[in-house]
Amino acid sequence: MTKEKESLEVKTEVIAETNRYMAWRADEPDGESTYHLELNSATVHFFAEEWDEFLALVQTLIK
Repeated sequence: MTKEKESLEVKTEVIAETNRYMAWRADEPDGESTYHLELNSATVHFFAEEWDEFLALVQTLIK
């Protein structure tokens, strides 16, 4: 793989998953990370700031 093609590659990492749901992160070539929640047939996409706010919301729900 050439350096140019490698620098355009999106790197993904599964954060957590169950039988029906998955949370994963994509590190974009421009340095931005995006977060994705797959909930059955729906996928919700977040930028990093939105993801942090979503996690804070979830924390208040489970307290």
